[in-house]
Amino acid sequence: MNDQPTTKWIGQPLDRVDGPAKVTGAATYSADYRGDQQAAIGFIVEATIGSGKVSQIETAEAEAADGVHLVMTHQNAPEQAPFGDNADAGRFGMSHAVLQNDEVRYYGAPVAFIVADTLEQARHAAGLIKVTYQADDSVFDAFEHEDDAFAPDSLDGAEEADVDKGDFDAVFAESAETLDATFHTAAQHAAAMEPHATVAEWDGDKLTVHIAVQILSSARKAFANTLKIDPANVRIVTPFVGGGFGSKLGVHSEGVLAALAARKLQRPVRIAQTRRHVFSNGPHRTNHRQRIRLGASADGKLLSVAHETLGAMSRDYPFAEAAASPTMASYAAEAMKIRHRVVAANIPHVDSMRAPGEAIGTLTYESAIDELAVQCGIDPLEFRLQNEPEQEPASGKEFSTRTLARCLREGAELFGWEKGPVKPGALREGPLLIGRGLAAAIRPNMMQPADAAAELDRDGRLTVELDMTDIGTGTYTILTQIAAETLGLDPNAIAVRLGDTDYPKTCGSGGSFGAGSTGTAVSKACALIRDTIIERAARLDSDWAGVNSGDLRIENGNAVVAGRSLALGAILDAIGGDSFKGKGQVEPGKAHEDLAQYSYGGVFAEVSVNADTGEIRVRRLSGAFDAGRILNEKTARSQLMGGMIFGLGAALMEESLMDMRFGSFMNRDLAEYHIAVNRDVPRLEVKMLDTFDQNSNPLGSKGIGELGICGTGPAIANAVYAATGYRTRKFPIHLEDLLDHLPAL
Repeated sequence: MNDQPTTKWIGQPLDRVDGPAKVTGAATYSADYRGDQQAAIGFIVEATIGSGKVSQIETAEAEAADGVHLVMTHQNAPEQAPFGDNADAGRFGMSHAVLQNDEVRYYGAPVAFIVADTLEQARHAAGLIKVTYQADDSVFDAFEHEDDAFAPDSLDGAEEADVDKGDFDAVFAESAETLDATFHTAAQHAAAMEPHATVAEWDGDKLTVHIAVQILSSARKAFANTLKIDPANVRIVTPFVGGGFGSKLGVHSEGVLAALAARKLQRPVRIAQTRRHVFSNGPHRTNHRQRIRLGASADGKLLSVAHETLGAMSRDYPFAEAAASPTMASYAAEAMKIRHRVVAANIPHVDSMRAPGEAIGTLTYESAIDELAVQCGIDPLEFRLQNEPEQEPASGKEFSTRTLARCLREGAELFGWEKGPVKPGALREGPLLIGRGLAAAIRPNMMQPADAAAELDRDGRLTVELDMTDIGTGTYTILTQIAAETLGLDPNAIAVRLGDTDYPKTCGSGGSFGAGSTGTAVSKACALIRDTIIERAARLDSDWAGVNSGDLRIENGNAVVAGRSLALGAILDAIGGDSFKGKGQVEPGKAHEDLAQYSYGGVFAEVSVNADTGEIRVRRLSGAFDAGRILNEKTARSQLMGGMIFGLGAALMEESLMDMRFGSFMNRDLAEYHIAVNRDVPRLEVKMLDTFDQNSNPLGSKGIGELGICGTGPAIANAVYAATGYRTRKFPIHLEDLLDHLPAL
């Protein structure tokens, strides 16, 4: 049913085709763009209250400073549609008005924008602005305002905020073994290597924006809706993105400010947010409280599951994260209760961060599952395997494929998992307590609409165009491989062009749906060219009739198949054309509606905990993953390894700390917002099952970019328990959390 086809290029560890451009500095990121006219430089002046109004702003001194061309405030900013207008375009496409009025929506919101000849001049002038505020009562802490919580209208990662299956209360009450645990997960920032950056320039009524963004079509809508102009007059250009992790799915303050200032000055304006600005004028994952209740029979059969979450939603910005998403798909249970609740808060935008829902949901749920397994006296691996579902637990849908158990088994073999009940503290190396843990990884597999165009010239060189983005994942490379496979071309004869709204519209990068969606569109465009060549060749030479188009190769400007060869130029001359053209289009089909589609993994960790200091070190991380057909073995492995490192950071380090008096993040740079560095990361072992899911897309691939995060954090947490006997209820785990639970000195 899902047999893997034989291929030449797809799946091979082809080096990144854009690699030379990146290592030589030829790759143009947004802030690198240089047009015909020198751009002025912008700098954001941030609000210092959580909500309220600007009652007075003094700008004269800043306006008189050397090199300053513009001090833009709500008093002189060009007209915009009110923030949130055109809500039917979604949160990425609605109006993102900035400096529209005197309102302050969150701490760090722009209250002025300085444009000068140099960054130093703009930054200096920003310090000369004097602002007086009228502060309002604000909500910063969702947990303190739980009485105001409500069910969000939509969720990222789930269809419904509430799910009820069976009678949870009754089944839970009758369960022989029960667990009731409340977890807290921290706020986090994506902290991509490239900060949010924009160069905006106008040519009459037409706006061109070079911006670090993941989805170009949504950005075009956002600028058009904000500035009240025709979308046809907006061009978004993003050939390279230096990491996004969800933080660049949409347009943020710097993009709109650059466009407004460029319109006023009639010259290009460039802004690259400082790292500190990104922590308030870029999105973040909010902190969550998650209560999980589990009930099981004495022999470890899971009977009842409840997962209730509470987090903040930025006021007037409709986003909520489905932390219980993995709970609804992982293990069989006859009764299930799911609740997602949010509190509207005066905080910077809460939005998608890599693996929204699953990253923090597996962190807590897989920790709770492990705890229940230990409580039942059952090996954690066996507990998971014996509760494997036949259908998706929450919906009852059939699975497209279900390989979670295989991932766990093969991951255990790779790691060398020793079966048996966990015995905390049993392994020790001098002062180091050694623990091993595991967790399941699961992430929904999605497909989105995408178009692509391809053109093959008479010399056998192919050009592929689509507005897809490469955010460092290897999109240029895998699309080259897909085109090469479909047309029988050498990859060196292919030029893939991305990141321009002048190209066919796609879904962009995000949600792990980009490769399968856009790859299918490219494959279809190239298949149309291939079939046209075969059809036209048969008209010129009857020996070509009935040949298998899948055997076609393009070599040295010739179409070659089964010992036959015909010059592409001869075919084009016969039909009166200069090139072969094909367009491909894809939309999610019925299989994505009717079947539960997921990528899977099994992650295993070994940690050491210093019995004297509580210092935690991850010594090994192994994982077996199923993301369908692997499009490039090298880039896929890189994505999984990067995800595992991301998960390690979430488990032990990453935490955005907010001062709840003011709604301001305190650790707004990479000196204080801790991410995993080389010394924190052990040798990573990755095994890819390389299956084929025909229900996912014609390529058989599934989402992989976020899968490695899911499961890594809880595997580490469960290993910490095995080392110390302490179950954490908050993430990240810090050494001070363990000090009271270590052996006496």
